[in-house]
Amino acid sequence: MLGGGKMKGDAVSGGSRNISPMVSFLLGAAVATVCVLFFMSASPGRSLVDVAAWSHNNGTAAQHHHLRSVADDLDAARNLTVVAAPAPAPVQASPYGDLEEVLARAATADRTVIMTQINAAWTKPGSLLDLFFESFRTGEGGVARLLDHLVIVTMDPAAYAGCQLVHPHCYFLRTTGVDYRGEKFFMSKDYLEMMWGRNKFQQTILQLGYNFLFTDVDVMWFRDPFKHISMGADIAISSDVFMGDPYSLGNFPNGGFLFVRSCNKTIEFYRHWQAGRYRFFGKHEQDVFNLIKHEMTDRLGVAIQFLDTTYISGFCQLSRDLNKICTLHANCCVGLGAKLHDLRNVLDVWRNYTAAPVPDKRAGKFQWKVPGICIH
Repeated sequence: MLGGGKMKGDAVSGGSRNISPMVSFLLGAAVATVCVLFFMSASPGRSLVDVAAWSHNNGTAAQHHHLRSVADDLDAARNLTVVAAPAPAPVQASPYGDLEEVLARAATADRTVIMTQINAAWTKPGSLLDLFFESFRTGEGGVARLLDHLVIVTMDPAAYAGCQLVHPHCYFLRTTGVDYRGEKFFMSKDYLEMMWGRNKFQQTILQLGYNFLFTDVDVMWFRDPFKHISMGADIAISSDVFMGDPYSLGNFPNGGFLFVRSCNKTIEFYRHWQAGRYRFFGKHEQDVFNLIKHEMTDRLGVAIQFLDTTYISGFCQLSRDLNKICTLHANCCVGLGAKLHDLRNVLDVWRNYTAAPVPDKRAGKFQWKVPGICIH
């Protein structure tokens, strides 16, 4: 029995010796873990590197390099200073308001626009603007499509509001010093201001790089007039009196129907034309054109075409051939009432003409109602 007790004690003593290495290993691992955690907390940015070093025997050099790179990126990210992007430069407002936008919408592919100018007196129901639109819509040869390229320049808020109700391309030309709402009588101070202001605005259109065909609102459009404007002309202008040669400076111009190509020559022509306002004080722009036309063609080489009144006609020199006429201007006629009276009669005749059989048209059976107040 005593011998059996000794064996038992020896077994216990041997078990204690067997357990001691295991305890030592576990204690060592715990101490190592505590050390690692301590270093990680002391240097968070280097924690991945320290772990990599501690596990050196289990990884490759490439893995260690990758972990160090990641740690460096983290440090860089923590130290990154965010710099705000610079604010965009403020967009400067155009001195012409929405003019360039209106022109771009209305222009043809070759940057040509048709323009007319109105005030409140001409936008009332049954007034000149209504007759102007009706002439396009009852015209021949697809002339109505040209309305897509028409810019209506308005001289007062009431005219602008009225324009917007009936047309997509309206521009309000803001001016000072003159009340443009009422009728302006021929050669009055306000009339001259309006005409010279119109001339200056036309120069602006050229400087913006657009060709224009300006038409008074008392011009009736029956057919496409562009067919009669020469490709070689820098300026094509209608005639109060046409002498037969379209390039003779002896013709008498009328600025109520005027085509101008945008180029350096025509812009310079307009500068001299504007200067003529003070050089020939008290004259309106049409008279000044007539006075400088010889000088400017010699100096600038501007080609001026005077339009044949057979096609581009007016009350001053009336075309009686309805088979050829393209436009008819109530020129040589003073007063809104007189213009309205005669133009209504013109449109009555035109409607009858367009409704007639082709043989009747060709036979020349239709003539204007003459005499009127102005037409004769």
